[in-house]
Amino acid sequence: MTAPTAPTGSLVGKLLVRGMLAGLIAGLFAFAVAYVAGEPSVNASIAVEEAAAKAEHATAHDHGAGHAAEESAEEEVVSRDVQSTAGLATGVLVYGVALGGIASLAFCFVLGRVGRFTPKATAALVAAAAFTTVYLVPFLKYPATPPAVGNPDTIGKRTTLFFLMILLSVLLGIAAVIAGRRLAPRLGNWNATVVAGAGFVAAVAIACAFLPANEDAVKPDFPAAVLWDFRLATLGIQAVLWAVFGLAFGLLAQRLLAPGPASAQAARAAAPAA
Repeated sequence: MTAPTAPTGSLVGKLLVRGMLAGLIAGLFAFAVAYVAGEPSVNASIAVEEAAAKAEHATAHDHGAGHAAEESAEEEVVSRDVQSTAGLATGVLVYGVALGGIASLAFCFVLGRVGRFTPKATAALVAAAAFTTVYLVPFLKYPATPPAVGNPDTIGKRTTLFFLMILLSVLLGIAAVIAGRRLAPRLGNWNATVVAGAGFVAAVAIACAFLPANEDAVKPDFPAAVLWDFRLATLGIQAVLWAVFGLAFGLLAQRLLAPGPASAQAARAAAPAA
């Protein structure tokens, strides 16, 4: 079997549509995980935040702070029920479709350039690489925190640091792939992959050591179990999202680029005579 070549022309558009469809499917699975595993820890975190706010207001009132310490009755613009259902579903699905489209374009570039992999295997590699560089590595340096942990005044800085870590992780991942390809003729594919992977891990470790830490530390009295459950849920959501995308997009891309004998024969039969 000949190695697949990079798709050109209209195939890129077809793969982009299939990538967005696979992202939508992955988003549905990720939403289910987010609702079942993530929402309980979010609700628990909000309850901790509300309890702390009430205690602070009560203490301020007892010390004679007067009206300045009274709790303002602000109505929610969007109710918590809507946020945890329709709002969550919309956000996760849009996120899945967007990432699916971007990943499909990366697939178009990678296919046929990193080895003699089938479209299905290439899709799995792209999904695994995306999960590792876009989420797992940044998560190790700047893990996710539930609503009641972070200081709202530092959210801009925390977001900037997280996206900087994503950028560094992606660039280091690309550099590792390039290094592996150049070392393969001398070391062999396996040894080159091991060397490139070790170099990626070392470079990531150096980047984590030099990047500033998240100064907005977790409050000492915040429940550790809630924090742990939230972080595990966010990691699980991303893992499910990319795993389902890799499987779904792999199947769709395989059918388009390397159809089976029956599909190919049916396509030739349906094609108009020249």
